[in-house]
Amino acid sequence: MSRRHVREEGGSPHRRPLARRGRHRLPLVVGAVALAAGITVTIFFWTHESGETARAYALAPESVLPPDIRQAPARVREAYRFAVANREVLRWIPCYCGCGADGHTSNASCYIKDASPPGNLIFDRMSLG
Repeated sequence: MSRRHVREEGGSPHRRPLARRGRHRLPLVVGAVALAAGITVTIFFWTHESGETARAYALAPESVLPPDIRQAPARVREAYRFAVANREVLRWIPCYCGCGADGHTSNASCYIKDASPPGNLIFDRMSLG
């Protein structure tokens, strides 16, 4: 009996046709790609030596902040630095803390007064807490 007849009659269970062998490699390849992507993302967002996590947004240097704001907690300083670097974006976001009575027109004015020119920023202390 030829090999072809043995397979048709039930033949050896450990011998698969070549077309079916590749199907079992697909989950292995997909798993390897997922593992590589996970490692890449972990390395990208890993904490740097300075203790800061990589960010996908711009921050102004801390040196632009007045001394009293530089003494604030890290998250508050980061919010002010974000406001300086992204002032035009924050002008499109409404103020959510109810400080419209204080003259705030947007989220940007919670950190930087609207009338202050870019070269001479006047900071609003409301966000210090």
